[in-house]
Amino acid sequence: MKNLKYFFSLLFVMLILSCTKEDDGTEYLTDADAPSNLSAIFTISQDNSGNVTIRPNSDGATSYAIVFGDSTVEEGIVLPGETIDHIYPEGTFQVKIIGTAVNGLKTEFVQPLTVSFQQPQNLNATVTAGSNLSVNVSATADLETFFQVYYGEDPNQTPIDFMEGQTVSHTYAAPGSYEVRVVALSGGAAFAEQTQTIVITNLAPAPDPTAPASSVISLFSGVYTNVPVDTWKTSWSQANLDDVDIAGNAAKKYTNLNFVGIETTAPMINATTMTHFHTDVWSSDFTTFKVKLVDFGANAAYGGGDDVEHEITFNNLAHETWVSLDIPLSSFTGLTTRAHIAQLIYAGAPSGNTTVYVDNVYFYNQNGTLTTPAPTPPVYAPANVISMFSDAYTNVPVDTWKTVWSSATFEDVLIAGNATKKYSTLNFVGVEATTTPINATAMTYFHTDVWSSDFTTFKIKLVDFGANGTFAGGDDVEHEITYTAPAQNTWISLDIPLSSFTGLTTRAHIAQLIYVGAPTGNNTIYIDNVYFHN
Repeated sequence: MKNLKYFFSLLFVMLILSCTKEDDGTEYLTDADAPSNLSAIFTISQDNSGNVTIRPNSDGATSYAIVFGDSTVEEGIVLPGETIDHIYPEGTFQVKIIGTAVNGLKTEFVQPLTVSFQQPQNLNATVTAGSNLSVNVSATADLETFFQVYYGEDPNQTPIDFMEGQTVSHTYAAPGSYEVRVVALSGGAAFAEQTQTIVITNLAPAPDPTAPASSVISLFSGVYTNVPVDTWKTSWSQANLDDVDIAGNAAKKYTNLNFVGIETTAPMINATTMTHFHTDVWSSDFTTFKVKLVDFGANAAYGGGDDVEHEITFNNLAHETWVSLDIPLSSFTGLTTRAHIAQLIYAGAPSGNTTVYVDNVYFYNQNGTLTTPAPTPPVYAPANVISMFSDAYTNVPVDTWKTVWSSATFEDVLIAGNATKKYSTLNFVGVEATTTPINATAMTYFHTDVWSSDFTTFKIKLVDFGANGTFAGGDDVEHEITYTAPAQNTWISLDIPLSSFTGLTTRAHIAQLIYVGAPTGNNTIYIDNVYFHN
């Protein structure tokens, strides 16, 4: 009767294949793919009978032919969702599964089968907590035909069958500690089993950051391009590190955490233009979490005399959820410079008994990054302009845009193709035109365009060296203009009447221009269009 059922099933499939395209719209048949993802589960009766049940599976097969791999010549025929039984002697067999699609295309798959009436040996079950309440289970053993797993959530659970080389997964309804039991079975009554306690959590991938890439210096994130990091666990750390995958998202996992050092010494990080430090952390057991930043100073050596550091402590952070820490760099009050950041240190409590996952480690500028060039200056007659720096006019000679006594870092940069001066870690910078001092007696205004995302004060000083052409020669004069709380993240065009420089009683030998910024040593400014005009 069973063979008759298979006969009629195959006859039905052949009738479908014999239909024309006009017959009820069966043109999809010729476009069907061959079966894919073929697999098979073998189970065996534990009564020394050697009775093996074969359950094939695939995507797209309408029938299966089973080549048993023993002396049996006739193939077994199985329809989707059904099984077939076969009696085997003890031994190892290569069982071939041939899946056939509705249009006759075939795919073959070979599954090894072990038939033994002895107790399985050397069972090694791998039980791993996955992301978001899931667990993954696989196993190996000798003399086994198949495995069963009990996930420990439901005492009345029907076990899940799986094969060696397969990984089966389960999602729990709630976090907690569960006893996962894996059983290896053969054709005899004796079996082998292992039970493992697994802690299941709500761990899922960290949220993707949204800060613009142009405003970010990233150490670790799948969203941004990361700068080089020497190590994510120094030799002096007290923690274990694993690079883990959480639902396809890379993360760092620190277990037994007391403290861990992360180093970026080659090269160090210049975060002077950044306003915040960000890190995402997840833990089910920490009570305290600390973040320390260390700047090695210009000599690039820890303990070299110019290194600075500061640590921020967080108590009672939420458990079982990603916590996004956005820390203003101004909160690291001891980090008085941040041009040579070389160490990031995480610490956790209870010390040595804490597990913390870390993702999305980066500095960013909350206020944004300059992408727009300075405005084009008005068109003045050349005779009415003395330009030190501008693409709009012919510039007079300038000896240096950063004197040796300046306290700033200087770069010539292009902003959307427009040449611009950039000063970072700015305290003050001297610009000198001593070889050919500027005679601005016929001018009425001094102009400069300035942009910054973080300055709170900006100052401009003009110095006239006098007729003797030397500073402190007895006839030099100067005056400084101060701007408090200037607008940030926009170009500011400063047109300053020279009459406002009241201390600049002469201006026939102007040899120095000095810019000053605050917070001292922790601000960045961009400069363009520096000129005198009438």
